[in-house]
Amino acid sequence: MQSVISPAPTRALRGSAARWWALVVLMLPVLLIAVDNTVLAFALPAISEALTPSGQQLLWIVDAYPLILAGLLVPMGSLGDRVGRRRLLLIGALGFTVISAAAAFSPTAELLIAGRVLMGFFGAMLMPATLSLIRNIFTDPTQRRTAIAIWAAGFSGGAALGPIVGGFLLEHFAWGSVFLLAVPVMLPLLLLGPLLVPESKDPTPGPVDPISIALALLTMTPLVYAIKAVAGSGLSAIAVLSAAVALASGFAFVRRQLTRAQPMLDVTLFARPVFTGAVSANLLSVFSLVGFLYFISQHLQLVSGRSPMEAGLVLLPGLLVTVAAGLLVVRLVRRISPATAVTGGLLLNASGYLLVAITGSWGSDLTLLIAFALLGAGVGAAETISNDLILSAVPAEKAGAASAISETAYETGAVLGTAVLGSLLNAAYRRHVDLPAQLTASQRESASETLGGATGVAEELPEASARSLLESAHHAFDSGVVLTSSIGAGLMVLAAVIAHRTLRTRG
Repeated sequence: MQSVISPAPTRALRGSAARWWALVVLMLPVLLIAVDNTVLAFALPAISEALTPSGQQLLWIVDAYPLILAGLLVPMGSLGDRVGRRRLLLIGALGFTVISAAAAFSPTAELLIAGRVLMGFFGAMLMPATLSLIRNIFTDPTQRRTAIAIWAAGFSGGAALGPIVGGFLLEHFAWGSVFLLAVPVMLPLLLLGPLLVPESKDPTPGPVDPISIALALLTMTPLVYAIKAVAGSGLSAIAVLSAAVALASGFAFVRRQLTRAQPMLDVTLFARPVFTGAVSANLLSVFSLVGFLYFISQHLQLVSGRSPMEAGLVLLPGLLVTVAAGLLVVRLVRRISPATAVTGGLLLNASGYLLVAITGSWGSDLTLLIAFALLGAGVGAAETISNDLILSAVPAEKAGAASAISETAYETGAVLGTAVLGSLLNAAYRRHVDLPAQLTASQRESASETLGGATGVAEELPEASARSLLESAHHAFDSGVVLTSSIGAGLMVLAAVIAHRTLRTRG
């Protein structure tokens, strides 16, 4: 196998529709990973009833996958530059499919968390490869921006599509069906990928650096654990220790990259304001999307009483707006600056959260629909332009590393969206829920952890007690939603200010 794309195949791709068919194939893992990031949120009530996880276990079921993914994206992006991006893509697709099928039949919460960890490992092989292959296939700047717009629309649209897919599956099948979804999606990639997607790699790759890989994981994992611990139970010795390990590992990682002749990650890219601003916008935009979906999926099902399918359909307009915004912003940046487009997108994110914070517990499902549509428009616009800015800042042979940074920002945002807003929501719920006196010890523990747990306990109680518990649980949950929405709105305004100040320096 040759080390780089040869000139002849590259010209063939430019002169035919093959590159667009290659994009179609590359969109399959994009859609699956994006759907997987959010489809699980709608399966949480069913998983809570089937596996009876604790509140912390429930968060780890959500977080384990994006946490490992975020820690390994840079190493896997760098590895793809060395061994071949298509090769790594196909290995990741096969592993992800097998593990997803196994996770669907997990009998305990612990095994499901372990399955999510392995899914994160193989998922990390998929995402940098897709974006870096697009960067090498589409060498024309205009075509590349269009391809990235489609890629970003698939990512953000897939994230919004997750609740609809999840709603349909959970309406007809058990919770494990959300994981079995990987099988029909990945099979076409495994069959058609070798035929339609050209191989590419860095012609002068550096060696694999196991120490940098370990430092990347030791930075991300303790950091998220510390955030979860502080949000869940306040400042503690273990939280402080975890944060210290994360900071020390992060410092050591950066120092190692600066001193190596061939670093795994070129951290000097962050000295460029545009690059840093685009990565920050990417991270915080996804933070807002995943954090929003964490509570809206539970509210629609457990508070409003909708079925999973009905809850997914409530979010359908937001999905359409997300995809449309990602495609329309490509034309919009011909008339306005990228800084304005990204800043406007982040302010739309803020407006969606602000609408929920203002309306509070008396807001209707229609209010949530409008808020999600505003958020979707912002995510679609900000994601498309920020990814294009990140990729255009590096030469084609370093596309894997740049893609890995972009994907790391995405997955870090997904991790933090759940870890920060989800943990704060759970903490507010525990603080405000009022439990009936006649509950057993196990019932009190379950009902005090999560809204799903309270809903399950209510089914075991007499009607009057069940009604009292559910009213208290719903009020406690909505009080947490107001808190997290207020924080989300403030963070998005801050992100918009950062984007405006850094991205406007672009020539």
